[in-house]
Amino acid sequence: MSTHIGAGAGAIAPFVLLPGDPLRARWIAETFLDDPVCYSEVRGMLGYTGTWRGRPVSVQGSGMGQPSMAIYVNELFRDYDVQSIVRVGSCGALSERLAVRDLVIASGACTDSSMNRITFEGLDYAPVADFALLRDAAALAPRAHVGLIMSSDSFYPSRPELTARMVEHGVLAVEMEASALYTLAARFGRRALAICTVSDHTVTGEETTAQEREQTFGEMVEIALRAGLGD
Repeated sequence: MSTHIGAGAGAIAPFVLLPGDPLRARWIAETFLDDPVCYSEVRGMLGYTGTWRGRPVSVQGSGMGQPSMAIYVNELFRDYDVQSIVRVGSCGALSERLAVRDLVIASGACTDSSMNRITFEGLDYAPVADFALLRDAAALAPRAHVGLIMSSDSFYPSRPELTARMVEHGVLAVEMEASALYTLAARFGRRALAICTVSDHTVTGEETTAQEREQTFGEMVEIALRAGLGD
């Protein structure tokens, strides 16, 4: 039993979907899984295990930002022997090539966070997705945008011009978790991928509602399940 998840041994499947929003975790479990059972309500960060096409799947809320997500990913890998995690979240489009509700599959994740700088003592570590998960998800979603994203520590950045510089170097979208997820997967020798739905557009100003972000981003969940379980 871990500190922040608190589930018993065997309660969590080897494959986990990881939305930031615990209410999205509940919606995913109730919408996509058969016989979902809630294994954790600690701090309101809901976790469920059920089956999808007869195979065990867990869905765990992780909170917003890399520090919060890193707590849950560490415990999932270390204490529950999870083998694969696919983040299913939202992102903000940075490029005019993207539209609201487009899918972004992150091949790698740039960041302004200090987490990796501390770990690697100032060296630039390049966190990337598991190749097999990336390949399979891209094949299942031929219209998705595959490329770099930015994992920011600031939802309201004080230096937006720095993000613009990232865009000039090919970054497609911004979110707040994938860089730490990819780094931890590498550390533990596990598999990870981030699939995000564009919820708002920094160029056009278009955005979705909170309810839409919680309950209508189903395409990425279906792709995550099929890629993660080899369907």
